[in-house]
Amino acid sequence: MNWLNELYKINKQEPDKEIERSLVNAIFRIYDRFPRIGLRERIGQQEMSLDIADAYIHGHNAMIEAGVGIGKSFAYLIPSLLTNQMSQKPVIIATSSIQLSEQIHKDLRIIGSRLGFSTVRSVVGKGMGQYACRSRATEWISLDDANSSVSTLAQRILDYEIDERADIKAGVSDAEWSHVSVNDCKFERCHHKTACLFYDMRAKLNAKAHEIDFIIVNQDLLIRDLMKKKEGTKSIISEQPALIVIDEAHNLETKVRDARTLEFTYRRICRILDTTVQLLTKQSGDKSLFSQSKFIKNCAERIFKQVNADLLHHAKQDNDRIKVSEIKGIPLNQVLNDLKDLSLRLSILTSRHEREIDDAFEAINGLITLISVLSEFEDNYLLWASSPLRVTTISICPKDISQFLKYALFNGKVPVILTSATLCQGGDTLEEQYSYMTDSLGYKGDFLERQPSPFDYTNHAMMYISNKVPYYQHDQREIYLEAAYKELVQLCNLTQGRTIVLFSAKEDMKYIHKKLISKANEYTWAVHVQKEGSSQDSVIADFRKSKGVLLGTGVFWEGVNIEGSDLSQVIIFRLPFPVPSDPVYEYKASVSENPFMKVFVPDMLLRLRQGTGRLIRSETDLGILSILDSRLSTAGKKSYREQVLDTLPFKKVTEDFAVLEKFVQNKRIRRTD
Repeated sequence: MNWLNELYKINKQEPDKEIERSLVNAIFRIYDRFPRIGLRERIGQQEMSLDIADAYIHGHNAMIEAGVGIGKSFAYLIPSLLTNQMSQKPVIIATSSIQLSEQIHKDLRIIGSRLGFSTVRSVVGKGMGQYACRSRATEWISLDDANSSVSTLAQRILDYEIDERADIKAGVSDAEWSHVSVNDCKFERCHHKTACLFYDMRAKLNAKAHEIDFIIVNQDLLIRDLMKKKEGTKSIISEQPALIVIDEAHNLETKVRDARTLEFTYRRICRILDTTVQLLTKQSGDKSLFSQSKFIKNCAERIFKQVNADLLHHAKQDNDRIKVSEIKGIPLNQVLNDLKDLSLRLSILTSRHEREIDDAFEAINGLITLISVLSEFEDNYLLWASSPLRVTTISICPKDISQFLKYALFNGKVPVILTSATLCQGGDTLEEQYSYMTDSLGYKGDFLERQPSPFDYTNHAMMYISNKVPYYQHDQREIYLEAAYKELVQLCNLTQGRTIVLFSAKEDMKYIHKKLISKANEYTWAVHVQKEGSSQDSVIADFRKSKGVLLGTGVFWEGVNIEGSDLSQVIIFRLPFPVPSDPVYEYKASVSENPFMKVFVPDMLLRLRQGTGRLIRSETDLGILSILDSRLSTAGKKSYREQVLDTLPFKKVTEDFAVLEKFVQNKRIRRTD
């Protein structure tokens, strides 16, 4: 193919105009070939590809909203493939979920092969918690009852049946998996490294530029790599990529906060200290390190006793984040000095196990930050306690993440493309429409024209807002839930199942699930509920097979792609406002002049747009969106009602159930089997 051969000849010594001409021509030629290779060009897709190519040529960052159905993965993969061929440098694509990473990897193989790119060397990188650890599995079997469920899981790992969590088709609880997943990897010192998928993946991620073409990771891993590069420790991902594409970029702020949140349990602190002392004593033989470590452990145990008392007094459920009261009676200054001594010793340590030293150095410095925050020497962090999996945990997170992103990501060294179906709010100019994301991320770069969804929402969908359900009030929660339950059943009967119900609170979901199960004889559709763990493939498959009702929260608000009549309704149980007492939103509100309209409403709108985007997934899809939150009704008279209606693509809106029923009948949104 002449156009591809032409690209091979291009290099950075040629004038920008020549590079631009060749790249633009190549993109036009690719799209001209789409019908012949079995692909269909979608509205806005080519424009998006050209915009990304322009950003690469001129070294600019770019933010672009690409509506549902535009085919944004092909839109950025095409210029990315060409960019890789021109530069001989890898392209990094960061996503918000493992499922999306794997889908992009499939798309890359499809489009690469059809367009004649002979060999595209690629790797999908996942967090260490997704991989099985044979070293930990061996330790568990030697310590635990051979008949326990975890020991059975560990044996399957040792028998090479399981390499990563996704291999367990029936799913596994977070608690069980946490015992056998990779945690504080030994890397080169591990006896199982030659057959370890995690070790192999990390080696490919850090390959030299000319040895790898595409590195597909979740945003967490990219952020962790940026943090390591900023700190000067050994990076995870290959240096000097040609281009970085961040898909589902509406999640980036949360992902950055999560990645920069340091979580400490008493056991983890002990492991950090044990690893550090082991590394140091191998070279120095200094026995005083053991007593130093013991002192820090004793102080940590006393800290956690105080924090546990706070949790018992204030936390209502495991996931609640509570404020940590002042730590009293513990010599935090001495702990801080001892940790700084360990950090200094690690910084001058030389060994062939460089990666382990870097990890230990990073972990000790994290402990230094924790003690500094507890001592109130450090004021730039948020601090809270929680008990996930019923384990007392102390967490710290930087208050402002925008400065980190300005320095580490949007620094002009590599063009960065941010894209998602939901980046914009209302506004007359592009700057206004993208302003919430810009402010949250500290973004510096170009704002590109929004590419709207090509789907016909006007004729294919209707939005129903319930005005029958009372406002949610915590002290009258059951009254709200009972009214919402009745409305939900009526709506599910209307579409004869084929409904996903999205919840903001797990407690609401559990209540409705229990209620539906107890009255299963009153309706004809099956009920399914979200499973614990990251993969929901099996429960989605069961839902599609039964054409019933699926209750979900969290991951179900985005990434679920069900085309056709299997899904004919999405119900939003409550508007997804963030919890005001959450430490992050409490801080963001404290520095905003109008926290409700500048923080809480924009955040709610981003999540609402993601949830409502589950409904129409193809040109022929028909369906209804129902919102069981009367704050959005006309009678609610809320200031944000018009903003919500303007932001969502639904043009037919009603609060009259009879009108909704007529729409369903006219469009024949009925079970066909």
